[in-house]
Amino acid sequence: MLTELTLLQFRSHRRASMALDGRPVAIHGPNGAGKTNIIEAISLLSPGRGLRRAGAEELMRRDEAVGWKIRATLQNGQEIETSAQPSASRDVRIDGKSTPQLALGRVLRVVWLVPAMDRLWIEGAEGRRRFLDRLTLSFAPDHADAVMLYEKAMRERNRLLKDMVRDPSWYLALEDRMANAAIDIRANRALALTRLKAAQNGAQTAFPAADLTLIAQGPEDLRQALAEGRAADMRAGRSLTGPHRADLEARYAVKGQPAAQCSTGEQKALLISLILANARALRAETGDTPIVLLDEVAAHLDAKRRAALYDEICALKLQAFMTGTGAELFDTLGDRAQYWEVQETDGTSHIIEGAS
Repeated sequence: MLTELTLLQFRSHRRASMALDGRPVAIHGPNGAGKTNIIEAISLLSPGRGLRRAGAEELMRRDEAVGWKIRATLQNGQEIETSAQPSASRDVRIDGKSTPQLALGRVLRVVWLVPAMDRLWIEGAEGRRRFLDRLTLSFAPDHADAVMLYEKAMRERNRLLKDMVRDPSWYLALEDRMANAAIDIRANRALALTRLKAAQNGAQTAFPAADLTLIAQGPEDLRQALAEGRAADMRAGRSLTGPHRADLEARYAVKGQPAAQCSTGEQKALLISLILANARALRAETGDTPIVLLDEVAAHLDAKRRAALYDEICALKLQAFMTGTGAELFDTLGDRAQYWEVQETDGTSHIIEGAS
């Protein structure tokens, strides 16, 4: 849980500070005012490139060639700082000490939904893998290490394939690393699916449960499969088997209907159901809950379902950061939430507390 958040020279915000008390946070303002920039900053307090998958240079204020910085204080007193200077990679510090980005996953757990994910069930598998891996990371903080090791070895192997290197000795160590990391990736993903399923079963919720299936993770003996598949991989110029090819399938449990065939509103409700299940499972098992980022959360939700979502967020004691174009979208939250209005003047965003 965050108690303080400060943005410096981050996207449209020259300087923004928020004092937080643990309640859900409703952020409202017109399109383009800088609401999403705030929750993007929070997403960068976890491993990875954040909810927009932006590079460090893209996060700097428009037309200003200066670095950016994000500072946050957690409820337990820990301080997180992440920043980048022009032409430099992103720096991460925890309690003032420089640390690898992956260490963030052991300090803070963050999950999110953004409008681009509304089409998650009908577009390509890559987005669904990222969504699952973000949920998995909340249960298994070391999952990011396994994914990083696997992808690094795979990139090196793909380079050999594109260069038409045929000597097997060049591949053995890389394929060994990929196979070892794949074992952890498969196990972590399976753990996440098991816990999500358990958290959905028997839950009293207004959001439909999703039956989840993970397919095409690759054979158990990936080392052998990679060795046997080198010729085909060389023709393709990339590795054709392994957990990087996995896909997450979902069905609307009560209807028995594939998520891809559900209405837009049902697809959004299934995503929200999984986020709530994630929080429910973590709270039951560890007493901890993730920070939840919900960008334009009201989209495709009617007033009744919005109210139900807010009730569940409050019941789970989630620190959820939600954005919307108008304060009226959060009316049913009442004094259960903190409110911040975002305004934009001459390309600079300003935030005002308590404007509900």
